[in-house]
Amino acid sequence: MERTDWRREARRLREASPRHVLFLCVANSARSQMAEGLARSVAPPGIKISSAGSTPSQVNPFAIRALEELGIGAAGQRSKGVDAIRQADGPPVDAVITLCAEEVCPVWLGDAHRIHWPLPDPAAATGGEEAILDAFREVRDELKRRLAVVFGPADPAVAED
Repeated sequence: MERTDWRREARRLREASPRHVLFLCVANSARSQMAEGLARSVAPPGIKISSAGSTPSQVNPFAIRALEELGIGAAGQRSKGVDAIRQADGPPVDAVITLCAEEVCPVWLGDAHRIHWPLPDPAAATGGEEAILDAFREVRDELKRRLAVVFGPADPAVAED
C-alpha cells in the first residue's frame, strides 16, 4: 500500500512541474540533507532545491559520506531553519516533501503541493560505524528511488502502481 501511495504522489508532483522543492524535517541533518543533495543531482535545470528543519542542528557527517559514495558533493550544505527558506531569493516554495517518521514533522504554511514520505531517521541508528552508515545508505537509496520518479525521465515501468 505505501509503495503505491508514494509513487502516486511522486507522479502528481512531477506533473505539477514545481519550480522550488523544499525537503522538510526536524533537525535538517540527515534525511532532508540527503534528499536535497540527491534532488540537486537529478532535477532539471531551473528547479530550485532546498531543505530545512523546524529545529535545525548540523549536517550529519554520515549523510555527507552516504552522498559522496554516489559522487554527490554535499560538504557545503548546511542545516537551516524554515525562516531562512522563506527569506531566500528565488522562486517561492511550491512543493514541500516532509520526511519525518518518528517525530512530529514541521508544517509549511503557504501555498505548496505537499507530500509526506515517512522515512526512518538514520541518525537514530545504533551500532558501529558501518551499521550506522548502512542505515544512511538505506534511506539514501530509498530517496534516490523516489526522486527518480519525480525528476527522472518518464519511464512507464517506474511509474506503474
